[in-house]
Amino acid sequence: MKHVLLIMAALVWLLASCQQQRDVYTPDYVFRKGYTVRLVGGKALAPREAPKRIKRAIAAANKIVGKPYRRGGGHGRHHDSAYDCSGSVAFVLREAGMLKKGTTPVSGDFLRWGRPGYGKWLTVYVKPGHVFLIIAGARFDTTGSGRGVGPRWYTKSRRCTGFKVRHIPGF
Repeated sequence: MKHVLLIMAALVWLLASCQQQRDVYTPDYVFRKGYTVRLVGGKALAPREAPKRIKRAIAAANKIVGKPYRRGGGHGRHHDSAYDCSGSVAFVLREAGMLKKGTTPVSGDFLRWGRPGYGKWLTVYVKPGHVFLIIAGARFDTTGSGRGVGPRWYTKSRRCTGFKVRHIPGF
């Protein structure tokens, strides 16, 4: 009987640990009129019903789309010639009034930004070493193919195992 309980406990532990190893992905992009951005020529068109701060975040992201990736880019200067992940996220959030001007957070600092959980309009996905945004249904990220490519909009989901999600209430 003791052996059976030990085997059952080991199986429960094994199953639980397997579930924790499951890959997690961002939500798929699904266009919903009035709620999601529409991507045209690599830029995002803000939904008409989006709050003003979200429209400002989308406009800010569009300003740096296509800039190259550079580690440390966007940290020394707000308007820079290249951006890394945290530099691009910080640029967007500062322009939207969601991050104090003059702050230069690195990716791990966003683990304390806002509150835990998903936002209605904007969600920050963060783990030590990388950070990206989902704004009005589309992903704004500096990695699309596993290497730094600079800030871009994406409609394809991405693996986000190990990321924490943060938001500002109301957004």
